[in-house]
Amino acid sequence: MLYSVFMLALRSVQRNMLRSFLTILGIVIGVSAVITMVTLGNGATESINNQITSLGTNLLMVMPGQRNSGGGGGVPRFTQADALSVQSQIGGVAAVAPQGRATLSVVGNGRNWITSVTGSTNDWFDVGNWKVVPGGRIFTPDEQRAGAAVCLIGETVRREIFGGTLGQTGLGEMLRIKQFSCVVIGVLVAKGQGGMGDQDDTVVLPLETLQRRVTGSRHVDMLMVSMKDGADSKPLKAALTQLLRERRKLAEGDNDNFTIFDTQQLAETLASTMGVLTSLLGAVAAVSLLVGGIGIMNIMLVSVTERTREIGLRLAIGALEREVLLQFLIESVVLSALGGLVGIAIATVASYLIARVMDVPYAFDPMINVLSFIFSAAIGMVFGYFPARRAARMDPIEALRHE
Repeated sequence: MLYSVFMLALRSVQRNMLRSFLTILGIVIGVSAVITMVTLGNGATESINNQITSLGTNLLMVMPGQRNSGGGGGVPRFTQADALSVQSQIGGVAAVAPQGRATLSVVGNGRNWITSVTGSTNDWFDVGNWKVVPGGRIFTPDEQRAGAAVCLIGETVRREIFGGTLGQTGLGEMLRIKQFSCVVIGVLVAKGQGGMGDQDDTVVLPLETLQRRVTGSRHVDMLMVSMKDGADSKPLKAALTQLLRERRKLAEGDNDNFTIFDTQQLAETLASTMGVLTSLLGAVAAVSLLVGGIGIMNIMLVSVTERTREIGLRLAIGALEREVLLQFLIESVVLSALGGLVGIAIATVASYLIARVMDVPYAFDPMINVLSFIFSAAIGMVFGYFPARRAARMDPIEALRHE
């Protein structure tokens, strides 16, 4: 019986293909909008997490100045001695990399390029999850102590100075920075765009080299502190804060003149914020599903009115009320479920294309696709019940008289 009722409903949908398509259009738009919004939101969240992870895992970034002050106002910077103290006096610290930075024009191979010149120790590569392209190397201890004229370059600098193909490695070439030239001893594996711009647009020097030949200062701009796996960041940050306050001679009532950024907490905060925004966008898009449901109810009421004689004839020859109700209810569910399937197909294609345009990962979520389909079918059941009940409760005699 259920099969025959389903086939009757399907034939009714096929009889009016254009009207059926227009009826489910609201459902199609609603389902595709919800899935697209959630998929893109998940992709954006994944992209943010990847960018933060690329900065380094279990990483604390310590910068002079308070968060809202931008580090200005004559706030004292850090020194390499601060980094050594953090490394030796705080438990749970895996490595500390003091970092100095300057934006300069570099010249090589007859070309010039404005880039970020970073000075640090070999710990910088471990702390920041940097790898070196095979064939290159990091600094030797002697090069670090002596402030040797050697450097590593990012993929963007390699491309802009030494050519656009990977065959032009730039290894062994000379690169002029300010008033001195350095030998390129390595190329960093590309990371791409990050939260602070193009991570590959950089030249890395030994810290001593940067201080002696570029900045002329013994100060550094940032301490990058890598925590050991399993270390609790809260007590570690408290100990780090206390140590730096002592070294910077801050009185008990003085505010900190430095800021500690926890990349893990930053990732969690951003992921939570993106999750809320994704849910909000999905909820807004879901409103169109309700509009689609109202459209289905409207068309089903029209269909019941058009088929009054058919309904009366079925009831007169012995069809039960529940069979008539089931017929129209299944017809409504078939319409909405068909709209759900079309919406899923459109959303899959649209999400993939938009994700590529936005340069974010395509994060397919099977759960939201299944839930959208179930919700669309439920919309058909809910909004189709009233027209189906109206058809089932018709008086057969009055229905047969209907013109």
